[in-house]
Amino acid sequence: MHVNTKGRRATAVTAVMAAGTLALGGCGADRSSGPAGSGDSRSGTSDTTSAKVNANPSITAVIRGLEDPFLQLMKQGVDDQARTAGVPVTVQAAESAGAKGRAAKSKALAERTSSCFVVNPASGTELIQDLAKISESGRTIVNIDSPVDVVMAGAAKIKLATYIGTDNAEAGRTAGQRMAELLPSGGDVAVIAGDAGDVTSDARIEGFRQGIGTGLKVVQTVGAKWKRQTALTAAADAMRAHPNLVGFFVVNDDMGLGVARAVANAGKTGRVKVISVDGSKDALKAVKEGSLDGTVAQYPYVMGLMGVEACQADAKGKMLPFEVRAPIRMVTKENADKALASMPKPFDAYEDPFRDLAK
Repeated sequence: MHVNTKGRRATAVTAVMAAGTLALGGCGADRSSGPAGSGDSRSGTSDTTSAKVNANPSITAVIRGLEDPFLQLMKQGVDDQARTAGVPVTVQAAESAGAKGRAAKSKALAERTSSCFVVNPASGTELIQDLAKISESGRTIVNIDSPVDVVMAGAAKIKLATYIGTDNAEAGRTAGQRMAELLPSGGDVAVIAGDAGDVTSDARIEGFRQGIGTGLKVVQTVGAKWKRQTALTAAADAMRAHPNLVGFFVVNDDMGLGVARAVANAGKTGRVKVISVDGSKDALKAVKEGSLDGTVAQYPYVMGLMGVEACQADAKGKMLPFEVRAPIRMVTKENADKALASMPKPFDAYEDPFRDLAK
């Protein structure tokens, strides 16, 4: 996927849960449908909440850029669900994820008349000022994929209705378990990270270490700045430094494809296993062809779709889940054809708590 957007994607499963009711106003917390502090959607006693029952939402979806295939699929999920449900949606997305492009699209966001906002910020603090105004006016905010900073949100009295995103630690654990299955005799493995200190990268690596158990040993971890060529060079260096290396875990597909190329250049395809995370189309093809031994697929399409469903459910006065983990799937050579055929959706059933709530 695109170089930098993946690096900015933080793990909200831990961060949001740790913040508790600081910024989220969903299950287990008072969530007013009117101005902050008025009413409680759990009790059904709020006049504002009652007025919303059976209403159709008007939705603004804010996506941080469209140059990245990951974000294009997210927009497709938003558009498809809005079309299916017959609800009006406006998508604000910069053609570029750069700061100037995003600023032009997010300008005066709070002035829009939409009743529900599905937000995918480039950073945890980028939309704080606009979101504070939206929350103050009693409108609904659904956060997908890239989490709003919960500390800043709490300080600004922003109420988030729900968060929908990937559990990056679980994605790493899934990759680790698969690596252990592929290498039952154990051995040395290396990890190709993103940027130093990146929350997403760190969560995936920690999960991977948990997933591999005791048979495999991580002998080197090196950052490749989310860049394919940098990852290729790092993998080549790692194989020279550790000639007995039996596998690589790579925290995203773009770098994973670079590592797979380094392994092929060394004549070790099949002998040195490579598993990455994302589920991009190019990675799925590489898994099918055998140059990549697996990818843990995540589904931005489903995140966008669920975001619209959450707005629909909220408009009907339903209590939204506090936080929802988007589906992930381990794609191997055995199921790569199914994964490709089902894109942009998972190739099997997945849990969607908003589906029934939105009806």
